[in-house]
Amino acid sequence: MSGADGARGADGGAVAVRRVPRPRADALRNRERLVTAAREMFVEFGPLVPYDEIARRAGVGNATLYRNFPERADLVHEVVLSLTARVAGLAERGAESVRAGGADAFDAVRDFVHGAADERVGALCPMLEAGFDHDHPDLVAERGRLEESVEDLLGLARAAGRLRPDVGAGDLLVGVSQLTRPLPGTGCAAFAPFVHRHLQLFLDGLEAPARSVLPGSAVTLEDLRRDA
Repeated sequence: MSGADGARGADGGAVAVRRVPRPRADALRNRERLVTAAREMFVEFGPLVPYDEIARRAGVGNATLYRNFPERADLVHEVVLSLTARVAGLAERGAESVRAGGADAFDAVRDFVHGAADERVGALCPMLEAGFDHDHPDLVAERGRLEESVEDLLGLARAAGRLRPDVGAGDLLVGVSQLTRPLPGTGCAAFAPFVHRHLQLFLDGLEAPARSVLPGSAVTLEDLRRDA
């Protein structure tokens, strides 16, 4: 049966089940280009950058942009979802490299932190304020994947005695977020050259043996959710 699968209804009669067409490869590429361009421009100019400028950078027409993302909120959502997935992938690959015996556990944490910084996670924080749907199901699922992968990576470093025991995943993610967010009144381009330098200072403070005693207790991901 062309364009449909055969099925039987309750009365035994044939029922046509429509197949959902898969997006064409070029359509998927255009969507990915739009998300990449939007992420870059949100970092550079903020979430209110003109739609036509995003389409121009992606190398597609305005109609393609509006067909994929009719509302700005749709595009912001997809950018955040894509970014969360990319950062989760970094943590997962770091943990895999440690388990395979090819990486020192703290070196894997260090690579994850610098990789997350290259994704400009902190610069996108203003997009997550009023009006953003933090509880959308696919974003909740991807955020759970990120949290699990970071906890796993830090657990490996802690078990190897390479991570000071009084820090948690919340400490790490807050540090990365804050140190990759430009200071008020400064642009991302001016801030970028210093990010990895300051992240290395931060990482030196995470490595065992600890050189100080931290006030309070390790910040967990549950602490972050409770205080949000």
